[in-house]
Amino acid sequence: MANEIWTFAEQRRGGLRGISLEAVHAARQLADRKGAKVVAVLLGQGVAGEAERLGAYGADEVRLVESEVLETYSSEGYAATLAELIAQGAPEIVILGGSAMGRDLAPRTAAKLKAGLIADCIEISLNDAGRLEAVRPAYAGKTRLRVHCPNAAVQMATIRPNVFGTGEPQAGRTAQITRASSSLSRASLRAVVTELATDVGGKVDLTEASIIVSGGRGIKGPENFTLLEELAGVLGAAVGASRAVVDAGWREHAAQVGQTGKTVSPNLYIACGISGAIQHLAGMSSSKCIVAINKDPDAPIFKVADYGIAGDLFEIVPLLKEEFRALLAEK
Repeated sequence: MANEIWTFAEQRRGGLRGISLEAVHAARQLADRKGAKVVAVLLGQGVAGEAERLGAYGADEVRLVESEVLETYSSEGYAATLAELIAQGAPEIVILGGSAMGRDLAPRTAAKLKAGLIADCIEISLNDAGRLEAVRPAYAGKTRLRVHCPNAAVQMATIRPNVFGTGEPQAGRTAQITRASSSLSRASLRAVVTELATDVGGKVDLTEASIIVSGGRGIKGPENFTLLEELAGVLGAAVGASRAVVDAGWREHAAQVGQTGKTVSPNLYIACGISGAIQHLAGMSSSKCIVAINKDPDAPIFKVADYGIAGDLFEIVPLLKEEFRALLAEK
């Protein structure tokens, strides 16, 4: 096995996602302890310009594969290409982001390689033997497990977004760029992605947002989400929702935070009119600071909140918006 730690650099429409830089930063910290090399794998078409950014954040080398077949993400194509590269390079550890793409790609790749995989990690480290060890939430976040893969030649892990940070880019630090090829062809794919449709509204992605304002049934109706959108606009935040709100058709599923929605770890999570059901807490309990607003002082959300406001959100949210606007104007 090569004394290397690899990461998968996720990109969308030619631009690196924030989780890619987090993965490189996490790998760099492990590599410095292990005396290992950090290699980032970048797949796509016309993405060579992003390779240097990976070097500034800690990659020693970028394995770049550019192909028309890889222009848009496909489970089959990306998994085949990544598995092929890993089999050739034989790294000890491979780190991917726990994004929608990473959660799809990692198990497919691990299955092809018969590799060990630890998903949704919130801590990663090396044990005394230099093997990967990770901590991940379990049972809807009610407990945490320390996990390792003792018998796997290749150890893989996905890391939860917004938990590990990216560190500061080092000016002048560059990575060796190695162009690699893949045996993948369009004819070999059973399914071909012909178009990627995305929300063009310019909304902040929940999984990468540093601030999230979420609403629950206490918001009383879809028309009242304008209150949260206005607060989010002042803070530069994303707007989330509880499962009950999504099930009622008030918000789209892409906004759902929770066990059956998105798992988020922002610096600030403001829960408005959310009672705190277990499945919702599983998706946001790793937030660095939680502020809960609920008129029920016994709501379960207050048990996990760093700051709680027992009161009417229709009075409190407008006041918060004006206070934040005034504070930000002073900067």
